Amino acid sequence: MSKTSEKCVLCIASFFKGKTFLRELRQLGCHVMLLTGEHLLREPWPREAIDDLHALPDLYNLDHVIYSVSFLARSQAIDVIVALDDFDVETAARLREHLRIPGMGDTTARYFRDKLAMRMQAQDRGIRAPRFVHILNHMQIKAFIQTVPAPWVLKPRSQASAVGIKKLYDEEELWRTIDSLGDQQSFNLLEEFIPGDVYHIDSIVLDHSPHFTAVSQYASPPLDVAHGGGIFCTRTIPSKSKEARRLIVLNEKIIREFGLVKGVTHTEFIRSKADGHFYFLETAARVGGAHIAELIEAASGINLWREWARIEIADTTTHYQVPESNGKHAGLVLTLARQTEPDTSDYVDEEICWRLEKGHHVGLIVKSGRANRIRELTEGYMRRFRKDFHAALPAPDEPTH
Repeated sequence: MSKTSEKCVLCIASFFKGKTFLRELRQLGCHVMLLTGEHLLREPWPREAIDDLHALPDLYNLDHVIYSVSFLARSQAIDVIVALDDFDVETAARLREHLRIPGMGDTTARYFRDKLAMRMQAQDRGIRAPRFVHILNHMQIKAFIQTVPAPWVLKPRSQASAVGIKKLYDEEELWRTIDSLGDQQSFNLLEEFIPGDVYHIDSIVLDHSPHFTAVSQYASPPLDVAHGGGIFCTRTIPSKSKEARRLIVLNEKIIREFGLVKGVTHTEFIRSKADGHFYFLETAARVGGAHIAELIEAASGINLWREWARIEIADTTTHYQVPESNGKHAGLVLTLARQTEPDTSDYVDEEICWRLEKGHHVGLIVKSGRANRIRELTEGYMRRFRKDFHAALPAPDEPTH
């Protein structure tokens, strides 16, 4: 993709991420502005790629963010606003609405951020999803639990990953938990628990259509990993497999019915052990976390952050072409570690293409032309990680930076 005329892109990041995105914007000739939290100023941002770096004490105070960005816009016209993290999606949408800048507005942003809005949109559009009820009217909640047997899953509407999610096993525990929420009750929903295998679909989207899609399967559901102290593992699955073909169709429907024009998505489905159907769990207009971007790049050669930057400044599909995929398979294994600086030098398989360098964490990505080899390696690493490194912490109720 050739360089474009200079556009000013404001990137909002409440977490340290998106270095490749920022560098690609600079490579494409954009004027790059970054708005982040003051506590993140010491992170190794690619400052050579950032024209204007600004920080606020609190990015969750929308009024203060709007005041600050409006002040910046007095001297620098802003063409594009991008949320680099899930927690910034609604902030970016509110700014676009206020400044009248093209892009995802408040209503569409809700479908990619608010789990209740996702559920209702899926229901309205005929997309199979777990049965649910808003934690609002207590008579409706009572009717729901009389119809849907325990266990149930209580979910915050606007958290990410498994943060704040609680699995509840009886009516007494449910009402005790609801009462403990106080005035925060309406910011939650309750849904049926569906045992099964969880898949994630990561896409590059332009003009309401996915131009690239990678389908992967978690070795264990993320909820089980977060609450059971397990080891995180995900593997890409062959694009021509029956599961992948079905999920690609469902993913296209989610993108179309939820109204995403362009960007990237990370969407999750569960295949029920009881009936074999796929149920929509959640979607997000962002790159998947937990180093899923590195997993996808290992398998395909396509960097989601880089392509997202190119899409954000592309006017139409005629100005953007997704790179050709390598067609490999890849797997990721990740865990908290007991050691401050874990040593993975004994892990020497030639398929290893990436190692996580982070204190108290261990992570490896492997790639191969054979899906069976990826499964063999990742299953072996999960057993070895548990013996060599594994540590567990309680699932957080609030996001951690």
